[in-house]
Amino acid sequence: MADVHPEHAQLQADRIYLGWQYILLHPDPGPPPKRPSPVEESEPSPAEPDPELVRRERLQEDLLNRPVRIFRWFMVILTAIILGAAVAGYLNWSFALIGLVAAGGVAGICSYALLQGDRAVKYRVHEQQARDDRQRQERDKELFHAQEEHAQRYREWQELKDRHDRQLTWYAVAVPDEIDRIDVAGGTLPGWSALITLLGATRLYTGGHLTVLDLSEGAVAKDLIELAGRGGDEPLVWVLPVDLPKLDLGATLKPEAFADVLAHVVSVSEESRTTRDLSFDNAILERVLEVLGENATINQVTAALRALAQVGDPRDDLRFGLITATQLERIGTLFGRGVSDRVVIERAWALESQLRKLETLGTQAVRLPPARLRVVSMDRQAGVFGNRVLGTYVATALTHILRQSPASDRPWYHTIIVAGADKLRGDVLDRLMDACETSRTGLVLTYRSLTPAVRERLGRGHAAVAFMRLGNAEDARVASEHVGTEHRLELAQLTETISASIAGLDGGYTSTISQVEDATEERGDSRTDLAEDITESTEWGRTATKMGETERVLQRSREFLVEPHQLQQLPTTSVIVTDATAEGRRVRLADANPAILTFPRTTLGELDEVRDAVLALTGSPGDEEEPPPNLGPPPPRLDWRKDR
Repeated sequence: MADVHPEHAQLQADRIYLGWQYILLHPDPGPPPKRPSPVEESEPSPAEPDPELVRRERLQEDLLNRPVRIFRWFMVILTAIILGAAVAGYLNWSFALIGLVAAGGVAGICSYALLQGDRAVKYRVHEQQARDDRQRQERDKELFHAQEEHAQRYREWQELKDRHDRQLTWYAVAVPDEIDRIDVAGGTLPGWSALITLLGATRLYTGGHLTVLDLSEGAVAKDLIELAGRGGDEPLVWVLPVDLPKLDLGATLKPEAFADVLAHVVSVSEESRTTRDLSFDNAILERVLEVLGENATINQVTAALRALAQVGDPRDDLRFGLITATQLERIGTLFGRGVSDRVVIERAWALESQLRKLETLGTQAVRLPPARLRVVSMDRQAGVFGNRVLGTYVATALTHILRQSPASDRPWYHTIIVAGADKLRGDVLDRLMDACETSRTGLVLTYRSLTPAVRERLGRGHAAVAFMRLGNAEDARVASEHVGTEHRLELAQLTETISASIAGLDGGYTSTISQVEDATEERGDSRTDLAEDITESTEWGRTATKMGETERVLQRSREFLVEPHQLQQLPTTSVIVTDATAEGRRVRLADANPAILTFPRTTLGELDEVRDAVLALTGSPGDEEEPPPNLGPPPPRLDWRKDR
């Protein structure tokens, strides 16, 4: 089991990193539970009766006993009258005594009734006070239980809150190096820049070598070059056609291979060319190279083709030393005379007209220092057709060099990135794919549009496919059918916000070949910080601080289905990665922004790997989504000079 704890997380050489996946395994638990508070009571203390209750009870009793009280006073007054009449002699004492007993007895009975009413009032007040006491005790008991329950719920909320605050939010999206190729369909130039910077930096950090063939004319590897230079390496950058004289690519090829390369270069403008046509051009070039001998240059080949096509004055080429008189004589007799002569002349003329764009190739070749990053780019101010010729030459020459090289012990140790591969012919791409597969060289192809030739090759063989923003509706439809519209992906709000704020690419490449003499100076072997280098030397990293602050605020995300209109609205750095595994086909949405590596909650472990590791640690299936307790990886240490 891999250790996904951030303090041990390191880039792994057997993985190709394509971005990070935003996942919140534990949602925000919300505000803390409200603490129950006791009800404020205006009641007196339990030792004293409620005066208001006593008043109400006495008032009620007085209202009930008012007739009795009045009747008692009447009996008392009657008793006094009878007693007065008896004392005054108006009434016989025998009758008076009877009256006194009757009236006094009734008054006594009324007094007793009033006394019983007072006792009933006191009893009711006492009973009510006892009930209030019991209710108060019940409320206190309920409040105690409620506070205990609140304390338990608060502890549970605190655990959820801590788990939410500590969880990782960005998980690495990588594919194993068992695959042979990565096809990137769609995308904008800033999106390609982010993906190439991330992929290239991680490959260089793991000790690999990288070659970038930029046919996009958009300087998509500019940030990667600056990052590699800050890390201690000296990238080699050719800007063609200006640096064509110092480009020695293909100089060591044998005549047969050199003829094959030139034949494919000529076919760049003829998409309908057949294998028969290529063989015919190849035969002409092979015979010409046999005459010129080994180590023949392009300008010598074009001079021989002019002589074969009877174009211009061959004496000029003789005077400049491009061909000799003996070679000129042999060229004139290569194909004899007859009907086929006119066909050869026409093809030789066509070959010369296109190969002359490569005449300066290798004329000022110098010994170059070792470099683990090589970038060959096309000048956007040059002609479109000329750039296609140069790009085809570089791709075909690389193919032959790979075919002659032994298979690498480590797959993807050398990685080739072709930006704008849809500008190459399909057969050129096929040969490059096959050469990379047999030599175990990693290959990344990016396509701006899904032409019929691209659709035939997209994901063919053991390859992973990545889709970026597809502006064309038909391309978006093809991509959605390839991925599957049933997939529901989660897009981070941060990705949408940052992608909208990133401007387009500015400027172009700066050639390093002209300063190659300065590049031979030795530098001290120092270890540098990858996260710091990304922050300070790339356009994406320069906004890392702002992005890190935004990450703490923008924690929301939205889900969407893989439908054509959604693929046309993908953020700049969003990448939908599809690859096949032993468990089945995976579809993941990643953000290729390299600055995410600097975030504190980013891990180099993949989502499934983190889940499996935590499940093994906890041993409980219910906790399988519990992330590691640490926040994220410390910035990896980068030694660009490793394995040089």
